[in-house]
Amino acid sequence: MRDTLKEFETLDCKVFGISTDSPFALDAWAREQGYQFPLLSDYNKDVSRAYDCLYEELLGFKGVCKRSAFVIDRDGVVRYAYVSDKSQVPNFDEIKNCLTQIP
Repeated sequence: MRDTLKEFETLDCKVFGISTDSPFALDAWAREQGYQFPLLSDYNKDVSRAYDCLYEELLGFKGVCKRSAFVIDRDGVVRYAYVSDKSQVPNFDEIKNCLTQIP
């Protein structure tokens, strides 16, 4: 993951993680994993609903976010969207390719 993040840094982008977990859980997770990018809490699920990447119910849990990735340009235009119903990670090469095409 660290190598992938370094590659994204060379493409003039910022990486954020967003989760429906609480800010306290995300802080602990970031420390444990050694993440060097911000983890943002969508505890109220507003962002997840807006980007249509929320399971209303999954395995008895309500409001779980789907594994997703979005590239949003400086003007707020979504240039790439990936939402998985199977918890698969996105294709990072597709994301990098998208980033190289943004002026």
